[in-house]
Amino acid sequence: MTPEENLKNARHTLAHLLAQAAMEHYPGAQLTLGPAVDNGFYYDVDFASPAEASREGGAQKITDADLAKVEKTMRKNLADWTEFTHKEVSADEAKNIFEGNVYKAELINEIAERGEKITLYTCGNFTDLCRGGHAENPSEELKNMGWKLERIAGAYWRGNEDNKMLTRIYGLAFETAEKLAEYETQMVEAEKRDHRKLGKEMDIFTFDEDVGPGLPLWLPNGGAMIEELEKLAKESEFQDGYVRVRTPHLAKDNMYLTSGHLPYYEDSMYPAMEYEGGKYYLKPMNCPHHHKIFASRPKTYKDLPLRLAEYGTCYRHEKSGELFGLMRVRTLQMNDAHMYCTEEQFADEFRKVNDMYLKYFKIFGIGKYVMRFSTHEPKRLGEKYLDKPELWKKTEDMVRKVLIDSNIPFVEVPNEAAFYGPKIDVQVYSAIGREFTLATNQVDFGIPERFGLVYKDRDGKDKTPLCIHRAPLGTHERFIGFLIEHYAGNFPTWLAPTQVAIVPVRENHNEYAGKIAELLKINFIRAVHMDDDENLGKKIRKAKEMRVPYTIVIGDKEIESNTLTIEKREGEKISLKVEEFVENLLKEVRERK
Repeated sequence: MTPEENLKNARHTLAHLLAQAAMEHYPGAQLTLGPAVDNGFYYDVDFASPAEASREGGAQKITDADLAKVEKTMRKNLADWTEFTHKEVSADEAKNIFEGNVYKAELINEIAERGEKITLYTCGNFTDLCRGGHAENPSEELKNMGWKLERIAGAYWRGNEDNKMLTRIYGLAFETAEKLAEYETQMVEAEKRDHRKLGKEMDIFTFDEDVGPGLPLWLPNGGAMIEELEKLAKESEFQDGYVRVRTPHLAKDNMYLTSGHLPYYEDSMYPAMEYEGGKYYLKPMNCPHHHKIFASRPKTYKDLPLRLAEYGTCYRHEKSGELFGLMRVRTLQMNDAHMYCTEEQFADEFRKVNDMYLKYFKIFGIGKYVMRFSTHEPKRLGEKYLDKPELWKKTEDMVRKVLIDSNIPFVEVPNEAAFYGPKIDVQVYSAIGREFTLATNQVDFGIPERFGLVYKDRDGKDKTPLCIHRAPLGTHERFIGFLIEHYAGNFPTWLAPTQVAIVPVRENHNEYAGKIAELLKINFIRAVHMDDDENLGKKIRKAKEMRVPYTIVIGDKEIESNTLTIEKREGEKISLKVEEFVENLLKEVRERK
């Protein structure tokens, strides 16, 4: 068993240990599910109503303040957890054991309907419905780990907003106490860098109830960042032979029936608008529109590869409980593109996409990343995946070879491909080591055929092109959220909403300061002239709060000598002639240093 599997089993064991302790303190509660997660474990519990709690002699509510006593009980009980035993039972036996627990009854019925075995696992006089995966000797294996109960949150049963809200108790668990301490330190730093907090402080984006949840409004500072990101993408894509297109924000239902979005994705789409006898949907993806553009004119092999790019706006009806700042929203401005190519061109096209990712990683100082290569499960062809075994093997082999030949770090994950082809999820790590899913790079050998996309090959025969879906910069929402946390708001000069703050010492210095501001703006430098009626110290503090890369102080000396006294964001002070400063700044912005 790998160290990762051992850690997962230990975390799952801790979820059981938590459940036992919770029931000791709150005997009127009902247990539901308790899995291992990336940083630890949790258990969802339906705590007793006041009447039930009174009858059982327990409390009907748990708070963060109660976690210490529950954790203390977990540590006390751990001494008796020497090994797990398990047995298979019938559905009736299982329901009898969990009599009165409506959640376990629902799970038992589902397992029975699927014809699967119903197994119970017992350790330390505690029994739970479970599929397995535990520490072999918890009392020994867990005592040297670093673990603790962390916090309480709300969670709908089975993640469905129509179901009852449960109490989720989260715990952290790592191989050692030192690793737990490292993680907690990272989380403290992450809280300081929280994009929701910094985004508000730096006037980058806002939400408004009258607009709607999950629908961010980009303020001028956010708008400036978006312009710079789009400029970067458009320059890179132009140099790589992409052509830009634009598509509407909605379309008729027929197109989404063809693409498969309505049969398979409708729950994540906004409801239909009925108009002129037809149904229209806000687009959840740009790809069907791009397929229609491909089909609008006859194509031959000489037209391929065709690379269609668009910063398209899409809409997803995410559940309210899953919305999270810019990271989980209902409107997405996506750095999207679709490449249509022959099988012979595929490897080179896929490699070029990965090269673009590597270029962006260098620009943004992303030193740690990994490609998550998702493949299909042959047993599920025709059910979860298109029933084209030869194309699955061929495209997966090609993707794997590109990744190996390019020396790109990747992990292969079975049974997580898209239904129309293998894909890569790009995982990046911020400056403090937090992991983010940035974007995807997907192979599509199924949907072009559904849309009847063809090109004439060298022999004049009709062939269906392969399609690659890619979005190296993801969406503005998620990527800017990542960048805020990655840089802690201290953006490189080319990306900073305000690049230069000009601070006059006294009122009589305003005229010259204004001329410097105009000179910078003529050169497309985002400069602000801080001419408000405040003292010098307060203006400089405000510039620091804005995290401006360069602050220029204008006084008598600067006006007389035609030089600028410049303080860099990091604290270094320099003195330069006006022309020299502008030239250096333009070079820094142009090269995106």
